[in-house]
Amino acid sequence: MTALHPIPAPDAAVARRPGSVRLLWLLVVVAVLVLLMAASVAIGSRGVGWSDVLAALGGSSDTIEEAAVTKRIPRTVLAVLVGAALGLSGAVMQGVTRNPLADPGVLGINMGASLAVVAGLAWFGLFSATSKIWTAIAGAALAAVFVYAVGSLGRGGPTPLKLALAGAATSAALTSFITAIALPRGDIAADVQSWQVGGVGGATSGTITPVLPFLVAGLVISLLSARSLNSLALGDELAAGLGERVALARGVAAFGSVLLCGAATAVAGPIWFVGLVVPHLCRLLVGVDHRWMLPFSALTGACLLTASDVLGRIAARPSELDVGIITALVGAPFFIAIVRRQKLREL
Repeated sequence: MTALHPIPAPDAAVARRPGSVRLLWLLVVVAVLVLLMAASVAIGSRGVGWSDVLAALGGSSDTIEEAAVTKRIPRTVLAVLVGAALGLSGAVMQGVTRNPLADPGVLGINMGASLAVVAGLAWFGLFSATSKIWTAIAGAALAAVFVYAVGSLGRGGPTPLKLALAGAATSAALTSFITAIALPRGDIAADVQSWQVGGVGGATSGTITPVLPFLVAGLVISLLSARSLNSLALGDELAAGLGERVALARGVAAFGSVLLCGAATAVAGPIWFVGLVVPHLCRLLVGVDHRWMLPFSALTGACLLTASDVLGRIAARPSELDVGIITALVGAPFFIAIVRRQKLREL
């Protein structure tokens, strides 16, 4: 049996990339995000001009074009927020587990949140936005604990390969449970099926406002865990020798990641592979120092999901593809490429 080598520690040469290079990449990523947000507001099934965009941004919705732009604004905001949350969540998960394959979808955490929400809708009538968010976070947390426990069984502890296999098996099982719960319920089956694909098309200010406190809390916790993640990358024994309380540091960082993943899933459905693709790209840009890599992962995740949403509108005009379909088409080959390119060793 084989296992993937863990993510390198932040003392590699690439981690000491000059600050000027990192700042340059920061400006590039921010500029790309601004352009993508502008494209997201301007591009849709109905063509609009920049005068319509400017008028809509000023609060006008007198014409059909201006009304269309007005509806795209919360959709763009939600794509940025969910993309940032998933990108940051994946980066933290990879740091906590030292697993280059870690991702909220791959580890089954998205599906844990999804099962909790579907069960809440079907059995407990949890239709308020806040109750959905809390339920999704609880489901994500339970799934994370379960996958980590299963992946820790046997010789060698929680290796990357065992965690990936445990996550894949858990995702398959939870997907079956979701189907079993939703199919007999005709009143929620259609909504659940649409939500399960993952998308931001139904965004309104009413869906964004309740989730903001959870996303901000997860963002702050995750960013504050950067130094601890750098220590954990050196190995548990060395991190403990440097004064790091390993269990506490890993638990706090994991909590921030689960908070982001659960909240994002509650409002947009389970979106796969953003948390897998983004951290690997950011390591190429700024190195493996989590103090830089985490904020870059948030920004790059926002770029990826916003770009995927725009692409979904263009690819199937006059209809559109949900953003979850686009990220799966991009992320699945990337996942295979990571597995093939990683060095393998015998257990």
